[in-house]
Amino acid sequence: MKRICSFCILAGCFSLVCASAIAQEVVHATTGTINSVDATAKTITVTDEDGLAGTYNDLVDSGTRVAFDKTLRADATAAPEFKTSGGRAIVYYYGSGSMRTIVALRNLGSGPFTKSSGIVLKFEGREHSLSIKEESGSVESFKITADTVADTRPGAVSGHRYQPSKGDKVELIVTDVNGSPTAVFIESM
Repeated sequence: MKRICSFCILAGCFSLVCASAIAQEVVHATTGTINSVDATAKTITVTDEDGLAGTYNDLVDSGTRVAFDKTLRADATAAPEFKTSGGRAIVYYYGSGSMRTIVALRNLGSGPFTKSSGIVLKFEGREHSLSIKEESGSVESFKITADTVADTRPGAVSGHRYQPSKGDKVELIVTDVNGSPTAVFIESM
C-alpha cells in the first residue's frame, strides 16, 4: 500500500512539472512600425514589413511564464512601459492571429532599413556573417551582431546564437553600420 501511495505521489508531482513546462509561452519576434500605443485599452497597433496592421495586447499578467532569451530581454522595453509610436521596432510577442500578446519592444529608430530575402548559401559563425541568394540570383552578404534578432521556430534569439543551415529560407531587415550591410532582424521562414 505504501508503494502505491508513493507511486501516486510521484506520478502527481511529475504531472505538475509537465503541466508547468507546457504552460510556458515561447516568445517570437517581428518588426514593424508602431502605429499607436493605447494605454487605456492596453494594446499596441503595429504595421508589419508587408504593410499589414495588427493589434497586440500588452502583457499585463506578469505571472505568465515566458521563454524569452535573456540577452534580448535585457535590451528591450517591457510592453507596459513602451510609449513611443511612429517609429520602427522589434516586437517580442507570444500567441498567434488576434490572440497575440506583446512582452517587450526594442525601438530601432528611423533607419534607413532595407528588406532582403532569399536562401542561405553560407553562414560563418566565427566571422558572424550570412550570405544569401536572392530570387533575382544575386548573392548578398550581411554582418550579424549581438544586437541582431533572429526569429526561429524555437523562438527569438540574439544574433550570436543564431545557427541557420544552408538552404534555409530567410527574410532580413538590414541597415548600414560603418559601411557594412548589417542584419537587424532575421526571420527564418
